[in-house]
Amino acid sequence: MTIDISDEVQAALDARKPLVALETTIVSHGMPWPQNLDTALEVEEIVRDGGAVPAAIAVLDGRIRVGLDRASLEQLAHSKETLKLSRADLAYGVSSGKPGATTVAATMIVAARAGIRVFATGGIGGVHRGAEHSFDISADLGELARTGVIVVAAGAKALLDIPKTLEVLETMGVPVVCHGTDAFPAFWSRDSGLPAPIRLDDAAAIAAFADARDALALGGGMLVANPVPAADEIP
Repeated sequence: MTIDISDEVQAALDARKPLVALETTIVSHGMPWPQNLDTALEVEEIVRDGGAVPAAIAVLDGRIRVGLDRASLEQLAHSKETLKLSRADLAYGVSSGKPGATTVAATMIVAARAGIRVFATGGIGGVHRGAEHSFDISADLGELARTGVIVVAAGAKALLDIPKTLEVLETMGVPVVCHGTDAFPAFWSRDSGLPAPIRLDDAAAIAAFADARDALALGGGMLVANPVPAADEIP
């Protein structure tokens, strides 16, 4: 087994405490130093303040790591050679021994292997504009269709073709739940101009929905779109 689970995360798993998986590409590729490290640490603190244990995921020294200490986050934040790992190259990250940060898809895979059911991120990937010519569709969508993790995000990234992204998710049987809003959000905006496929207003209702899907053995994950606060959005 190439997965190393930190003592804190393992203790939470054993005690059945709430856990939230976190991706690491925002640390390695999404923001400049030192804002990338500051943001990663702040996100972990927000998770803790909410009563859960954060489980950041990455590949270091040929091992998949679930739960990172500050030194590991700093390594990802500083390194210029960190791989960006999705389903297609997650195993290469392990076999090469190079440091690797996980995307939404890879984070879902590892979280599911580790027994973590909830993953929080900024925005998912999706269908790129002009995909009818380029076939540029994020692996995130396929992963949502096959891996049983609840992904909480501020919708799909605004630069995408969001109508096509929602169509593909529907075709793949991935439920899209909008938390407390009748509009599907677009990453930094609260309203993409598209209606919420399903609206649920509290965590208990979302958990009940997930339990019902498990009871029906439907497989795959769920996207929970939680819009940014109104004071922070870009219209």
